[in-house]
Amino acid sequence: MTTEPFNRRIFADPAMAEPFSPGEDGDDEIDEDTPMAGDRRHVVIAGAGTDRLDRALSAALPDISRSRLKALIQAGHVWHGDRRIGDPGARVKPGQSFDIIVPEPVSLSVEPQDIDLPILFEDEAVLVVDKPAGLVVHPGAGQPDGTLVNALLFHCGDRLSGIGGVLRPGIVHRLDKDTSGLMVVAKTDEAHMALSRQFADRSLSRAYHALVQGIPRPAEGELSWPIGRDPGDRKRMAALARGGKPALTRYRRLQCFGDAAALLDCTLATGRTHQIRVHLARLGHPVIGDPVYGRPVRRRDAAGAVMRDFPRQALHARQLRFRHPRTGEPVTFDSDLPADMARLRGDLARSENPCSGR
Repeated sequence: MTTEPFNRRIFADPAMAEPFSPGEDGDDEIDEDTPMAGDRRHVVIAGAGTDRLDRALSAALPDISRSRLKALIQAGHVWHGDRRIGDPGARVKPGQSFDIIVPEPVSLSVEPQDIDLPILFEDEAVLVVDKPAGLVVHPGAGQPDGTLVNALLFHCGDRLSGIGGVLRPGIVHRLDKDTSGLMVVAKTDEAHMALSRQFADRSLSRAYHALVQGIPRPAEGELSWPIGRDPGDRKRMAALARGGKPALTRYRRLQCFGDAAALLDCTLATGRTHQIRVHLARLGHPVIGDPVYGRPVRRRDAAGAVMRDFPRQALHARQLRFRHPRTGEPVTFDSDLPADMARLRGDLARSENPCSGR
């Protein structure tokens, strides 16, 4: 992955944008025969037995990550003779040969933009931002600008870690567009690597507030369903009975509003895509306003009307705790409920009597 200056190049490479993409049960051939431009690599499969295509190519091409090779396969950049192969899980044998075409970079730019950026803390190593709902973190398909990255480039210039690549300078982790709250951004490569290690060893702590439909019982608990792609819709994640990656969310009920809704505090022990939203939906208490994992609000009272009218998922990253990458000292940052969620909480409180019991 390139770490050239951020406003120099964007790669016309599907692996750089982390698109939602088909999994191992995707099409095994792509019915197109137009030659593609790029760096052509020829690989003859080695080894002693059959293997997955993406794993075999990764062993032969150590300079290209397996995740990038998987994206290239799914995008039709891998050929076996005159056929394009689109399934990363296709079984291959020693002696078979493949051609991989790595797309050439094209000249584009990620422009700095003067976008209001609520910064809670900044020094020479990191900055902590309180991302508003509606702000996309980095450019991608359908969102070329107006993102957090554009705002960071305006504020920081070249003083951002390059490890995230052209599209994601300084970005160590992400929040969904319509999730609000705290994010830490790396200004140096050293800070980026240190923070990434803390995410990997789970010493970095993240807590969220969520307003959910119904009243979860018991009042606190652990949700540990593995999470993976939804077999019925590969653009969604799902809590799976078999397969998936281990995931653990701890929740605690802070307030409830009759039998209509509750305010929860959620902490992440793992960091799977859409983890809190998926786990709470599987529990039967989806986040209010969630357009992907939510369910229709059937109530015909005031509380039901309030929940139906809320325009986004009511999820806010309220706290970050980590060791400062430069000093090693523990630091904690907190963020209050944003105005829209505070209003929702108030409207629910006025429409329902508090509940009691576990």
